[in-house]
Amino acid sequence: MEREEDDSVSELLIDRFRLSTIHIRKRNAMEISGPVMACIADLAFKYAEQLAKDLELFSQHGGRKTANMEDVILSVHRNEHLATLLRSFCNDLKAKEPQSQRKRKKSSKREDQATTSVVHIPDS
Repeated sequence: MEREEDDSVSELLIDRFRLSTIHIRKRNAMEISGPVMACIADLAFKYAEQLAKDLELFSQHGGRKTANMEDVILSVHRNEHLATLLRSFCNDLKAKEPQSQRKRKKSSKREDQATTSVVHIPDS
């Protein structure tokens, strides 16, 4: 029963990927044949599935039940251009976030000692 539900959800998602692909083609006034459109949509869906699996594994490895932005960036490590864009996007979001809403991490004594023992040598 659960397998049938998973299959129906997958089919619905694949159909939505196909509709999105058609919409992008129309919006950009591109001439692409039907079979090629279906292939592009299927590839995009398979990529999204693999990305979701990688994201789940990275968050589990970090001991979390919820994925964070670092997990997303790690999961796209195969595509350096995309990883760079995501890092930039993440930095922009952090810069726009008010200081009072940012979470503060409790640093351990070891980290405190490590940061105080660092000596900066200026470039000459």
